[in-house]
Amino acid sequence: MERSLTQYDAVIERCKKLFLSKNKDYGTAWRVLRLSSLTDQIYIKASRIRNIEEQGSHKVDDKIEDEYVGIINYCLLALIQSCLSEDKRQEIPTKELSELYDQFVAETRALFERKNHDYGEIWRDMRISSYTDLILMKILRIKQIEDNNGLLLASEGVDANYMDIINYCVFGLIRMEELTSL
Repeated sequence: MERSLTQYDAVIERCKKLFLSKNKDYGTAWRVLRLSSLTDQIYIKASRIRNIEEQGSHKVDDKIEDEYVGIINYCLLALIQSCLSEDKRQEIPTKELSELYDQFVAETRALFERKNHDYGEIWRDMRISSYTDLILMKILRIKQIEDNNGLLLASEGVDANYMDIINYCVFGLIRMEELTSL
């Protein structure tokens, strides 16, 4: 488990570095996006990964690894945006944004630890393409919840689905790293 947590933290460090760099470049322009638009951005990235997996090639330079990082950061944007739903500020100070990022990463990592305890490290035996399918399924669930205005009868909410997506992407990045180092 310690190895997995170290790998998890390394993936998140890579994601946060890019997140903060893009924040310096663009500020918080993403604040104009509705949650459904963020969900669609995640859907686009996951669909591209699946297309590349099925076709075996790509014509745009972005690698699958970059798409996983993008999905992680879009999910964290969605969690932050949801948390700030009543906050009408367009610009969020970097320090506050970084703290919110860390807060949602901590919650997502804790979820990973709980599930990893219960399921063991079964995710290490899964095909990377299965993570893609699970991500797409979670996105479709989120879209349905959004279309139902958040009304649920017996299901986890949107936040839990975003966190699961983050964890599937982390799994994918860890496994891809391990496979390239063989």
